[in-house]
This record gives sequence, C-alpha cells and structure tokens, in this order.
Amino acid sequence: MVEQAENEAGREDDDYGLDPRVVPSVREAIEAEDAGAIDALMEPLHAADIADVLEQIGATDRQALVRLWPQGIDGDVLSELDEAIREDVIEALPHEVLTEAVRELDSDDVVDLIEDLGEPVQERILDALEVGDRAAVEQSLTYPEHSAGRLMQREVVTAPEHWTVGEAIDFLRNARELPDQFYHVILVDPRWHPVGYVTLGKLLSSKRAVRLTDITEDSFRTIGVRDEEGDVAYAFNQYHLISAPVVDEDGRLAGVITIDDAMVVLDEEHEEDVLRLAGVSEESSVSDGVLDVVRQRLPWLVANLFTASLSAIVISQFTGTIARIVALAALMPIVASTGGIAGTQALAVAVRALATRDLTSSNAARVVRREIAAGLLNGLSLALVLGAGGALIFGSPLIGLVLGLAMVVNQIVACLGGVTVPLVLQRIGLDPALASGTFVTTLTDVMGFLAFLGLATMILT
Repeated sequence: MVEQAENEAGREDDDYGLDPRVVPSVREAIEAEDAGAIDALMEPLHAADIADVLEQIGATDRQALVRLWPQGIDGDVLSELDEAIREDVIEALPHEVLTEAVRELDSDDVVDLIEDLGEPVQERILDALEVGDRAAVEQSLTYPEHSAGRLMQREVVTAPEHWTVGEAIDFLRNARELPDQFYHVILVDPRWHPVGYVTLGKLLSSKRAVRLTDITEDSFRTIGVRDEEGDVAYAFNQYHLISAPVVDEDGRLAGVITIDDAMVVLDEEHEEDVLRLAGVSEESSVSDGVLDVVRQRLPWLVANLFTASLSAIVISQFTGTIARIVALAALMPIVASTGGIAGTQALAVAVRALATRDLTSSNAARVVRREIAAGLLNGLSLALVLGAGGALIFGSPLIGLVLGLAMVVNQIVACLGGVTVPLVLQRIGLDPALASGTFVTTLTDVMGFLAFLGLATMILT
C-alpha cells in the first residue's frame, strides 16, 4: 500500500493541483490507522496540497490525520489552511509541533495566521514564539485590521546610504540570519528613514566600488503603516512593485511588504467582490457547517423576499389587464429576466472597474453614456426577435409591439442601473459589491413588469 501511495502522491510532479486519488487513499489510511501510509501519501505533497487534503476530509478524519501525522503540519501548511478549519487544526497539534511550526514563519505570516483566531489560541501561538518575535507580532497586531502594518514583515535587509556594493555584499555574506525571501536591500539614513532600494540583481552585477545610491531603483516608494491593504495591493499592481518599505508615522522604517503578500490581498479583494455580488459572506467556505451556511445566506434571502414584494405590488396594479389578456402572464417574465441578465452584466463590469480604479468620477459620464447606448442597441435587437415571435405565436402584432417596446425600455434601464447603482453606493460610502446586486435586480424586475404591463394597458385595452 505504501508503494501505491507513493506513486499516487508523486503524481503531483506531473500535474498542477492535488491528485484526486490522494484524498480517498488518505481516508483509507486514516480508517486503517496506518501512519506509515499517511506519511507516504502526504510527505511528497506541497504545503498547499496538504492544506487541500485537510480541507477536503471531514472533521473527524481531520482530527485523526493530525493525530497520526502531526510532524507533517508545519508553518507553511498552517498558512495555507482555510480560516474555517485553521483553529481546529492548531488546537489538535501537540505543543512542541506547534512551537516549531510557528517559529519557522516570518512575522507577517504569523500575524496572518493568528489575527482571526480566538484569544486562547492566539495566546498559545504567541507563547510558542521567542521573546523578540512575539514583541514584533504583538506590535503588528496593534495596527488596524486590513492595514499595511498587519501585512508587513518585520524582517528587512537594510544598508546605510553611504555604503558601496562591496560593503553590502560582505554584510550579506556574513549576516547570521536573513529573511527567507527578500528582493531589495533598503537604504536608510542615520534616522532610519528609507531613502531608496537596490535590487539583488543590480547588487550582484555591479562592481564592488560602486556606491549603492548610484544603482537605486526608480520604482522606490514607501507605504504608511496605516494605509489600507487594498490600496497597497493596487500600488503593487499599478506600479509593478516587487517589494516596498513600510514607514511609521515619523517616516522611520517599520517593515517591508513583498509582492506575494500584496497579490494575496488582490486575490482576496477580487474573491470578496464575487461573493458579495452573489449576496454571500466573504467568510464563506466549502468547509463551513450547515448552520454557518444558513447564517451567512439567510439574511440576504430575507432581504430579497422584501424586494421581490415590490414586483408583486407592481403586478397587482394590472390584474384587470392580465385578466382580459391572459397571454400577458406567460410573457411578462421574459422581459424582466432578460433585463436582470443585462443588469448583472453591466454591474459586474462596473464593480470590477471600481475595484481596479478604472471607473472614476472623471470617466463616469462617458461610461454611463456607453451603457445607455449598449442597452438601446441590445434592446432593439431583442425587440425585433421577440416582437416578431410574439406576433406570430399569439397572432397579434400589437402584442409583439408591446413586447418589443418593453424590451427596449428594460434593457436601457438595466444597463443604466448596472453602472449607476454601484457608482452611487460608492459615493455615499457603501460597498458597491455588497449592495448593488439587490438594488439592480429589484430595479430590472420592477421596471420590466411596469413597462410591459403599462404598455399593454395603454396599447391593448
């Protein structure tokens, strides 16, 4: 079984992602209490794949896996784990294993690991750190959540601004300890203010006598400890940074943020927007229990229940028209649903553009005009098809005319609402991704029914 396990686990060398055969094999090994087979399956895996295994098995199997293979859960695995199960795994780890795991992490990874955990588990991890590392982590935790101070790592490589390349290289070679990953040597003045940085590539390719200040990068910029992490990720993406020094309120060097952490934030921001557009909490995970899923989704379903009532009120105002022309009851969802799709399309583009700052007050008017024009053209195209179909199927050109006109109106409203609603919500300080979907859906439904039934009342009765 061990040989088979090694073959299955080794498949990760050929393909990206976790081999789907590994998880069933792990479950079999857990059921058999076979620690050797578990080690053969898990040891070759990358930390991210080990985290995937822990997330894909149930809570009971997860506890058994940690018990049978505790030495395999290191700091990298803990950092990769979904927050929904991270605390359970940490609580199951023996103290000596947890101590070794957290001590191998940089300060920013420890902060990311513990900031959302309960206080008892936080204290357990802090107790495992050495005195200096604990002080650094506790200092980072004093900064606001989702700030650069939480995101930065304290381990930095610095050099006085008057040094030469040779002096810097000698320092690096003789240093007792360096960060696991760093891309720049940061130049500081006597007051510990960062004044520039030099890439490792430029450092290694320059003559020893060259002054560091002569080979600094033009991309140098500093980030404040209280800057929003979303702004930090935007700066990295916009200006193609690979690392950036973080300064405190007095402009002194406090730490550094590297591109891997910035891109994680950017990815989380995008994921958060997608979930919020669907009315789902950004904390949602496939590892959540049934009650957690219900708690996260039910409030939005209740809110949607009330907004849907507005459509019912609109429809109730035209019961006489519907009673006289029964075909309208079958046709009116077509206009509303098509408008809903158009509104969602425009909304997704607008929210994404707001997040990347491609949609701003300076170009908002142009984007709104574009959406109105797109809605008009889409509406006319759909009106020709739907109007002709309605006239042929129901034998009434007037029904086709009503369908076509209502479609044009609702497409314009949908495209207009899809871009203006998130703009307005952002202007008044609300998250466009969180609230826009409900407003746009309600708008397209109400206007779709109102346009179709209103036109039907005027033209057909």
